[in-house]
Amino acid sequence: MASVWSVAYLMPPKALIASEPVAKGIQDNSFFIEEAYNQEPGVVQHIFNLPIDFTNGSREIAPSFTQEWPVFSQTHQFSYTIPYIFTEDDNGMEDMRLNYRLQAFMEDQYTPAFAPRLSLVLPTGDRDKGFGTGVVGYEFNLPFSKIVSDRWTLHFNAGMSVFPNQHQSHHLTNYNVGASAIYAVSRDFNVMLETLAGWNEDIAEGVFAFEETVERSTTAIISPGIRYAFNLPNDAQLVIGAALPIGLIPDSPDWGMFFYCSFEHAFLRSEPRPTK
Repeated sequence: MASVWSVAYLMPPKALIASEPVAKGIQDNSFFIEEAYNQEPGVVQHIFNLPIDFTNGSREIAPSFTQEWPVFSQTHQFSYTIPYIFTEDDNGMEDMRLNYRLQAFMEDQYTPAFAPRLSLVLPTGDRDKGFGTGVVGYEFNLPFSKIVSDRWTLHFNAGMSVFPNQHQSHHLTNYNVGASAIYAVSRDFNVMLETLAGWNEDIAEGVFAFEETVERSTTAIISPGIRYAFNLPNDAQLVIGAALPIGLIPDSPDWGMFFYCSFEHAFLRSEPRPTK
């Protein structure tokens, strides 16, 4: 009798893909909630986000670009994020992030994927315009992901950021928690529901240094969305998506629109991989 491994080896790639959950067709392409899947060896991902928020009649547009690179294996991943912002009065770069993520656990039948992230926040934004903090900060996030059935995936995030000595030796500290449920209508089309809450500290704007005070706010949004994947030659994948975030409490934006585009491709020669 042939072993399980020899049978799998003899199966054609399409049969292997068909044996996987439909939910695996699109992974690591959420909008607000971080999925706990690092990049496979030899594969890079380019991500463009375009959120547009409306609050009390004013509009804010904050595009960002992210690249995710595996570091020799799927265990380690490096990425960077370059954000920009357009407000009603001004525009400029916000604080950049350099990110390291460890694939601590791979997903199996009982265990969720877990990939803690540590980020260095660089003071590239103009603090006087409210586009940055003016100091180097640190950000931590704990993302968990689990396929719970053939078509359903659940994700959970909890994290915090710290900006040292921002106000009279007081560290500004922010916390976030969020979760999402994703339903795979097909391997290439997903319906998403994401929720995110944050507890934030900031320096009050428009005052002199000796008058500065710490402002605290709480935000919460719920965001229904969709995403679609185009599977291209040489295992490349293009994913586009859109969402409609809605503020749930007063400090949140009233509502918004979110547009997403990701292109993932191999940068090294490798054996064919299952479609993500």
